[in-house]
Amino acid sequence: MCPIWPLHIIILYLLALCPVWVICQAAPNLLANFEPDSLTIHMDAYNFIDVNVTGGLQPADEFSFNIPNDHVAGATWNSSYKVTEDDVTNGRWNGRLQVYGKFLGRTDLSLEVQRGSASPKLPVNGSVAVTVLRPERVIDTIFTTSVALFVSLIFINFGCAMHWPTVKDVLKRPIGPLIGMCGQFIFMPLMTFGLGYLVFPSMPEMHLGMFCTGVAPGGGASNIWTFILGGNLDLSLAMTSISTIAAFGFMPLWLFSLGQVVFRNANIVVPYARIAMFVVGLIVPLSIGLGIQKWLPRISAFMVRILKGFSTTLLLFIIIFAIVTNLYIFELFTWEIIVAGMGVPWLGYAAGYLLARICRQPHADALAISIETGIQNTGIAIFLLRYALPQPEADLTTVVPVSVAIMTPFPMMAIFIYQKIKACFKNRGQQKKRLEESNNSVVPGYSEPAIVATIDVK
Repeated sequence: MCPIWPLHIIILYLLALCPVWVICQAAPNLLANFEPDSLTIHMDAYNFIDVNVTGGLQPADEFSFNIPNDHVAGATWNSSYKVTEDDVTNGRWNGRLQVYGKFLGRTDLSLEVQRGSASPKLPVNGSVAVTVLRPERVIDTIFTTSVALFVSLIFINFGCAMHWPTVKDVLKRPIGPLIGMCGQFIFMPLMTFGLGYLVFPSMPEMHLGMFCTGVAPGGGASNIWTFILGGNLDLSLAMTSISTIAAFGFMPLWLFSLGQVVFRNANIVVPYARIAMFVVGLIVPLSIGLGIQKWLPRISAFMVRILKGFSTTLLLFIIIFAIVTNLYIFELFTWEIIVAGMGVPWLGYAAGYLLARICRQPHADALAISIETGIQNTGIAIFLLRYALPQPEADLTTVVPVSVAIMTPFPMMAIFIYQKIKACFKNRGQQKKRLEESNNSVVPGYSEPAIVATIDVK
């Protein structure tokens, strides 16, 4: 046993704490004040920040800056970064930093001090928030205005296209719509909420973009794909109409409830007023469409004829225009963004079809439910994010619905190609079978020699 037991335990603790105590004594009590106290700059632009440091200055002190997210912003000294004898006498050191924006996002800038060449860098109290935005361009205003206009027009078309007899017939046996509603407004929001934590554990802004995509209603392209792949088109149209109407209740419900968790994690206040205005802004054109259907049937019929083409054009317009005007978006494409883009629609397809088959729905109905569940109206999600969020979060989160829109058609295209190949082989088999049957058939009283004899006589 140790002769100084139990004092040796205390001595060991003191020896372990001694280096920490020495470092704490060596750490300067310096405070940095920045002017301005927050900085907002555009990408590829720069601005200046004046720095004033007070405290226990020494002539050997050398200041450096620390930017955690150095892909967002950078900085260079626009003045000397060394403390002089005059600075020590005055009790303050003044400097200037040139801060330049690299990419969209937010970061902090703080100072560190090195006291002697062999000593480590120590942090200085105080920091400044730096926000980097896209430069304001006329094309961005055109994009936002045109998307708002086209989304309003598409909802007028939805109002004109609501075929109430079909909706009533489906509602008499509402198994299909109920399955679709559960998939669209229960599974998809919960799935995107949970998957967002797995894919974006340290990127709450992207999690928010994924969740907003999950709470959006079904897309207009679902009717087109249902028709192309041989699903139940009447069920698809009815589900689209019901989904559109239900979205006015379910979208605010999810955004104001579970969405608060995502907004809080992203350090963004839930924009209640803007979301409410967004919902009202969609109800108004839908009501206009219903009014046109009732009082102007000819115009309503024309609007219905152009609905599919117009909705597809709108979707392509939003995606292509968003990509062309914001090429930066591909710089945000990482494996997480790609996984999110695939996961949202593909898991929706699988869940919708599986749930429909469990409920003993025929293949055509199950296919319509699957497509309606998996295809999200990414145009509405993009518009919601752009309208509701401040910059740069509005631009950063847009990459998720864009990725979802890009990845959505691939399973449908694969099924379409499979159906065409299968039909081709089936047709070839049927033609071969008919040919064999025709070769094996014999006409009574008909023989080749008889023909030859006739020819010889002539």
